[in-house]
Amino acid sequence: MLPENYINRKDMLACVLCKDPPCTKACKKMDPGKALFDIWFDNADIAALNLPENNVCAKCDAHCEDACISSRRVPIQRLMSTLHKVVAPEAEIDVPEDYKRLQCDICGIPIENPFLLSSSVVASTYDMCARAFEAGWAGACFKTICSFDIHEASPRFSAITGDNGSIVGFKNIEQLSDHSVAENMEIFRRLKERYPKKFILASIMGQDEDEWESLARLCEENGADAIELNFSCPNMQEDGLGSDIGQIPELVEKYTAAAKRGANIPVLAKLTPNVATMSPAAEAAFRGGADGIAAINTIKSIIGVSPYTFVSAPAVKGKSAIGGYSGNAVKPIALRFISEIGQNPMLKGIHISGMGGIETWRDALEFILMGAGSIQITTAVMQYGYRIIDELKDGLNYYLNQMGINSVKDIIGAGLDSVSDTTDVLERDSVLFPRFESEKCIGCGRCVISCNDGGHQAISFENRKPKLDGSKCVGCHLCLLVCPQNAIVPSKKRINRAT
Repeated sequence: MLPENYINRKDMLACVLCKDPPCTKACKKMDPGKALFDIWFDNADIAALNLPENNVCAKCDAHCEDACISSRRVPIQRLMSTLHKVVAPEAEIDVPEDYKRLQCDICGIPIENPFLLSSSVVASTYDMCARAFEAGWAGACFKTICSFDIHEASPRFSAITGDNGSIVGFKNIEQLSDHSVAENMEIFRRLKERYPKKFILASIMGQDEDEWESLARLCEENGADAIELNFSCPNMQEDGLGSDIGQIPELVEKYTAAAKRGANIPVLAKLTPNVATMSPAAEAAFRGGADGIAAINTIKSIIGVSPYTFVSAPAVKGKSAIGGYSGNAVKPIALRFISEIGQNPMLKGIHISGMGGIETWRDALEFILMGAGSIQITTAVMQYGYRIIDELKDGLNYYLNQMGINSVKDIIGAGLDSVSDTTDVLERDSVLFPRFESEKCIGCGRCVISCNDGGHQAISFENRKPKLDGSKCVGCHLCLLVCPQNAIVPSKKRINRAT
């Protein structure tokens, strides 16, 4: 049994985040489906503050739980009561009424918030982009436009999932837009006519300098606000395209310069993570005239491909291929490359459009602190839909207000000074011990097992309670990570090592 004051995504893993949630239809006094969605996307404070003033769940018959379609009953009544009793009283501010703090720009062009769809299937038709714009996305990077034939495989997606079925890592072998150039230009014109304040970022891929130049020119003439050069797609059938270009700085510079000759609007180079360092390609793009860098694209990968496995992913008549890996699992890798660009003095002032594993507003905040001035998202949209924009905007706006920050632009790159590319800068003469919170501990012993077999044998198990041996503990914090109850936290002060 979880403690009464414990609440986050772990506590609602049985929830399937329904469309038109039956729990909401069953409740006459509040919107439990929206509150659950808030909790899932790290907005428990906002969920609590949007509840009715009185705890309407206290003496309720929990018809919302009876209506739940999940195979496991979601503890909606307890979660809503916890939001009301514990989370709401601890909230520091009210939910802000306006979103002015989210206003920013891409290369000087204003956008209403930092969030754009990234170049992919989620931004591949007029209708899809229109629905995203109506939902509140500031813009979209349209699926990459090219002049060569595209023939997709089926199936072309696969994933590594968590215990509740949610996607942790996502693999695709999808290629570029299968619309003609003329069809895509028509979509741009229609979008710009109907949504003049939304940002249209046109992703393009050419086969030679003339094509990079002409595609850039066409996109500008038909309403694009900026151009994104796809130097990074890992799924191309032919050599010399996509990520093959992004790995060769000379080609990055040459094709960036070609696109700049074709267009007067800003040009961003989208770079591949399939390199040791991204700076050589980023500097080459800058020399070619790029106004910004977009990163990262997907990472070359294989998931479960073997003639001896029952499911190869994705398998097309028993065969698969190396494809692009995305999803929340790649976020640490993406942040590493974003920080590298952000710390590069030769790229000072260049716009960075960050992407790679972003699901929540807190994920987006990490990219902004590492230097990203705009955020692009695909995989989370594929999993949860355009509706996540409310969670992204609400969470980031609440954080900025809570911290007294007037504009999201004020924190771009604010975390770069805390990051080093070497561990030599780390202090190594003290230990931060773990602390066990007995009221949360259920006596599972997971911390003991992990410390014994993967750590330093510093935790004993007495009467189903863990006990720390400070003479053995090195403060690695493995126990914090494996505890299913969040019952282990860092101590409040460091202890100097014995010399």
